Amino acid sequence: MSVPTPRIPSTASEGPMSYAIFQLARAHRARAAAMLREMDLHPGQELLLMQLLDRDGQTQSELLESVGLDHSTVSKSLRRMQDAGLLVREPAEHDRRVMVVHLTDKGRAMREPLAAMWRALEETSALNLSAQQVESFVRTAYAIADAINTRALPREESE
Repeated sequence: MSVPTPRIPSTASEGPMSYAIFQLARAHRARAAAMLREMDLHPGQELLLMQLLDRDGQTQSELLESVGLDHSTVSKSLRRMQDAGLLVREPAEHDRRVMVVHLTDKGRAMREPLAAMWRALEETSALNLSAQQVESFVRTAYAIADAINTRALPREESE
């Protein structure tokens, strides 16, 4: 069975790699979102849980920095997660304005389901790839991300 070649817009020919990355990110995010819905999570919440599973008791600012999402998204996610019983937020002893986030037992119980989800997503993503291709892709993806993240924005874009 042959895989159909997607119709690529003519303007995307100016950036075929970038268009491929866009398509890949979109497909991967959609698959991950479907898997997360089965766990009653919204996209991005798993990143917060994983950070807290590695180091519980972080401030909202620390979480914000570690997941790379904007303040309103993190705040909304934490509020939803607290409502779902996955975590609690409480003022820090040193500064009552600073909120510290702690997992509940229900939140800590998400470790294995999250790990299983990432394993399944990895298996699906790498289905048609050799181990060597996977390793090469990971190196390449991080090199691209590094190039994008370290490149200064042109003046008009940064204002």
